[in-house]
Amino acid sequence: MDNRDTSRKNAEWGFLVVLLVIVSLAFAMLIEPFFGAIVWGVVVAVLFRPVYEALLVRMPSRANLAAAITLILILLLVVVPAILLGMALVQEAGTIYQRIQAGEIDFGAVFEAFGNSLPNWMQAQLAAYGYDDFAGIRAEIEQSISAILEFLVTQLLSVGQGAFQFLLGLGVMLYLTFFLLRDGRALADRIEQMIPLGEEKRQILMEKFLIVIRATIKGSLIIAIIQGSLGGLAFWALDIRGALLWAVLMGLFSLIPAIGTGFVWIPVALYLLVTGYVWQGVVLILCGVFVISMIDNLVRPILVGRDTRMPDYVVLISTLGGLQLFGINGIVIGPLVAALFIAIWSIFSDMHAESGEPAKASE
Repeated sequence: MDNRDTSRKNAEWGFLVVLLVIVSLAFAMLIEPFFGAIVWGVVVAVLFRPVYEALLVRMPSRANLAAAITLILILLLVVVPAILLGMALVQEAGTIYQRIQAGEIDFGAVFEAFGNSLPNWMQAQLAAYGYDDFAGIRAEIEQSISAILEFLVTQLLSVGQGAFQFLLGLGVMLYLTFFLLRDGRALADRIEQMIPLGEEKRQILMEKFLIVIRATIKGSLIIAIIQGSLGGLAFWALDIRGALLWAVLMGLFSLIPAIGTGFVWIPVALYLLVTGYVWQGVVLILCGVFVISMIDNLVRPILVGRDTRMPDYVVLISTLGGLQLFGINGIVIGPLVAALFIAIWSIFSDMHAESGEPAKASE
């Protein structure tokens, strides 16, 4: 009788596990079109949770109103500025792309001047390594820059052309954010209870999850805003056209720790030096080395590395890997997966050590 009960329970558990896997896969396929909206809904809810809780202290019995006010703040502080910035960026990137296509920005003259400015020994050294074909290098770089700008314009325009899909995703994100703000605490407790670990280990996982989201997004966002703003101001002060575009590009490249913004300001500084704008190029190099780059070196470890307790190289690799696999959503997903990987292995190691202690004692 006992064997029959055991077999029946095993069969029930096996069937339930198979059914759980099938239904979970089906649910994942169902929400896949809104994966980005869900990710950012969770991120925004976590980041603005302190605002919601502060409002809830002032109106303890009006959770819906507190969540609605928080949502309005998110619209005013995040969504509307992002849309306006995207519209301005489309216009500016399109203008620069048209100037390149029309030949107003002549990279050929730049490379010719650069080649002529090099000393003879350096030209001979470059020729020995096969790098003296400035015309070929120029053509490749022109093609690369044009391709980057064309891709940027196309991606930004596709958001406007796919307005319905964009608005639908935005609506899902805001709708989800509202309920995560209002019911997030109860939902988190429910998920925590479903994790088959001890209470202490469940808390470690949940705390790590929240800390990584706050630290990564807070750090990445603040660093991107500071570096992009400082770089844009430097470009504007030096009367370099497309300051807004360069500012946004530096903000995006700042996601790569330590060297990110250098991919933008170093080529522009070299362009200024080669084309005869020497003092502007020198000023831009000084700003890039001692102002823009120093912000990354000083602020990122404080906002990201310290909170997540992850070294910079893990943040770098996980961010780049996340961007490659998940696009812009990888800013959050990459470091989050890395942090959870470290946390789970730490828990596993602790459990293994604990299980080995009685055996050692019995010996």
